[in-house]
Amino acid sequence: MKTLILGAGYAGLAVATKLKPTAGLDVLMLERNPYHTFETRLHEAAAHNTKVTLPLAPLLKGTGVRMELANVESVNLDAKEVVTKEGQTFTYDTLVVGLGSVTNFYRIPGLAENATELKELKDADDIFSFVNRAFDAGYSGSRDIVVGGAGLTGVELVTELAQRNELLSRERGLAPFNIYLVEAGPKILPVLDDALRSKAQSTLDSYNIQTLIGHRITQATPSTVTVQTADGQSREIEAGKIIWTGGIQARDIVKGDKLQKGPGNRIVVDATLRIPEYPEVFVVGDMALALNQDGKPVPTTAQHAGQQGRLTGKNLMRLATGEELKPYEPSSLGEFVSLGGLMAVGWMKLPWNQKLAMTGGLAHVMKRASEWRWRSSIS
Repeated sequence: MKTLILGAGYAGLAVATKLKPTAGLDVLMLERNPYHTFETRLHEAAAHNTKVTLPLAPLLKGTGVRMELANVESVNLDAKEVVTKEGQTFTYDTLVVGLGSVTNFYRIPGLAENATELKELKDADDIFSFVNRAFDAGYSGSRDIVVGGAGLTGVELVTELAQRNELLSRERGLAPFNIYLVEAGPKILPVLDDALRSKAQSTLDSYNIQTLIGHRITQATPSTVTVQTADGQSREIEAGKIIWTGGIQARDIVKGDKLQKGPGNRIVVDATLRIPEYPEVFVVGDMALALNQDGKPVPTTAQHAGQQGRLTGKNLMRLATGEELKPYEPSSLGEFVSLGGLMAVGWMKLPWNQKLAMTGGLAHVMKRASEWRWRSSIS
């Protein structure tokens, strides 16, 4: 069974590392980088240049999975072909698509052209470089940073940037720059309850982060963003760096005459994470429109991507040996938001569908524990 795994993000890598050499199963992974990136820690790399990658080759030892560096350009489900930007064409009997998501700029004028994303290591490097330049004595222009989107990524990023801002201000004797967090919705961190959200907001305030709730970015230039309130009032903010974390959508490179897609361009899959019209194709992670037990879309989080990947790895071995495939049963173990240093807020799942809220150092430990669990699952 000639099998391709596309992508080594949380989902794709979970598929590969769950595999073991199996008779009749020939697996090749296509990935553009020789390393796996902890995307949930890119905010740390952006602020502190923290190492957030792991080389892939050691992780694939003993799995029977071969890897080739390639940048996937298109997937034709009807022809069963995968074409790369390097000009190669790969065919398959079974395919696993785990190519993740791209930033959704919502067609806001000038935003895609002028804002930095936080999706890859190069984005984090770009932000880290700007922060350092902003504290050079010869720097000219605005030093302020505007971050659009107050979800998990946006909030974690601004708090880490605020810590770096304070440190460099003390070391170099320059005033700190301003950090603006702009959110079009009515609240920050919609994944948290009101009490935890209030704690997070207090932390943002303590860092002097200027949180603009109910403000929609309507335009961006190389040095400004224009924001508008619900009642139509506009304001222009000067910025040396604009960062957009306000939305994602699935990559639009998979084509098929019978393919069905849902919100966010996500591909409709069945209970085993296969495309119903193309049962030889599994879709995992951000690209999959998987449903939970209540029939609602599963969130595009790292923990769910890992769950989907581990199940799919096992199902590939079941498919190769003629066993029945098992369905995907998502579960949320909790959600924790880093707020800089040893501060975090969040909740963990308890028996009987109860939640335990946590703040401070204990929440920070639980946030780190999720990474430790991930590392152990792929090693």
